[in-house]
Amino acid sequence: MSDSEQYAMENTDAGASETIPMEAGQIKKGGFMMIKGKPCKVLSISVSKTGKHGHAKCNFLAVDIFTGKKLEDMVPSTHGTTVPVVSRTEWEIIDIDNDELTLMDEAGNQKTDLNLPDFPEKMGEEISEAWNGGENSVMVTVQKAVGIEQVVAYKKDSS
Repeated sequence: MSDSEQYAMENTDAGASETIPMEAGQIKKGGFMMIKGKPCKVLSISVSKTGKHGHAKCNFLAVDIFTGKKLEDMVPSTHGTTVPVVSRTEWEIIDIDNDELTLMDEAGNQKTDLNLPDFPEKMGEEISEAWNGGENSVMVTVQKAVGIEQVVAYKKDSS
């Protein structure tokens, strides 16, 4: 191999997967699962008894964690499905420029790649009003799953 050949190293994560496999019968109400490629929070599960082919079926009713859309899926309880790795972090708003947020965490790290949320409908406006041009301290909760990050909650600091 000559010195002129270069390797392009573009992947910087530790190789961690964004989803993990799990048996459908192990998923609980309030847990997360992937339905039609979307990360969802499970609202209800109904299990049908085994039929002539020998598999109990789990019927999942879930809501997309980023858009709020209801989705449904039916999977045999012994078959595998995927569960998204979901993380939530707290950030303080430093600036709002148009609809773009500048955020800072407790360690002082800054994040500038998020916009005000468009789901639920009025949350973006409420965050802007609560922040009031920098007059108030507002903390936002950022939820991350399958490569998508979105502001899902906020609270105005009273201090």
